[in-house]
Amino acid sequence: MSKIALVTGAGSGVGRASALTLQKNGWNVVLAGRRAAELEKTVAMGSPDGGRLVAVPSDVTQPAAVAALFERIEAEFGRLDLLFNNAGMGAPAIPMDELTFEQWSNVVNVNLTGAFLCAQHAMRLMKKQRPQGGRIINNGSISAQTPRPNSAPYTSTKHAITGLTKSISLDGRAFDIACGQIDIGNAATEMTQRMTQGVPQANGTMMVEPRMDVQHVADAVLFMAGLPLESNVLTMTVMATKMPLTGRG
Repeated sequence: MSKIALVTGAGSGVGRASALTLQKNGWNVVLAGRRAAELEKTVAMGSPDGGRLVAVPSDVTQPAAVAALFERIEAEFGRLDLLFNNAGMGAPAIPMDELTFEQWSNVVNVNLTGAFLCAQHAMRLMKKQRPQGGRIINNGSISAQTPRPNSAPYTSTKHAITGLTKSISLDGRAFDIACGQIDIGNAATEMTQRMTQGVPQANGTMMVEPRMDVQHVADAVLFMAGLPLESNVLTMTVMATKMPLTGRG
């Protein structure tokens, strides 16, 4: 029987690539995101020989919307085997003292609160379903390890995701709920297109940074998702080999 996955932020980039890779490999995948048209594009890109792709436009920052999303999953599939908490956003790369409260709050609401709400509902469903258990993968980003200049909101939330990942892993242990984190560095998506023109470095210079095929990230997510629940990848870093992460700053 096909397993059921939920991918948030599935209308572009890492979310789209991961959802399509899971679907191609037999998973039924629920696609969540704010932009209905982009979710439908993901559906249209699916493999005819894969699992189902179901688009459910959702705003993960809204508790009622997240509740409705999981009600739809339970009604349609009866269970959830994988949540990929991928939805995320950043703030303008400006000095921290110039950021508005709204800019800070928007990033926190999507990157941290949204991930928490989805994980909370996933754990509730995974605890009661039979067979019990499932897996949650959080997108931490390499900013969960090391900041870029002028990135306080994004970096803060991604560091917090590491704490959330460890808490889910601990609290889910008794219920066969595994949780891991994938930290992604410079996947070639719309979000990283600016790197081809040069991005600020810690020493004040600008540098064009190498990127990698986003499919490599999707393959890593598929590997993590495919493990039996007795095994878990707690943290994984997938990055462009020549990007300036080690030694940054």
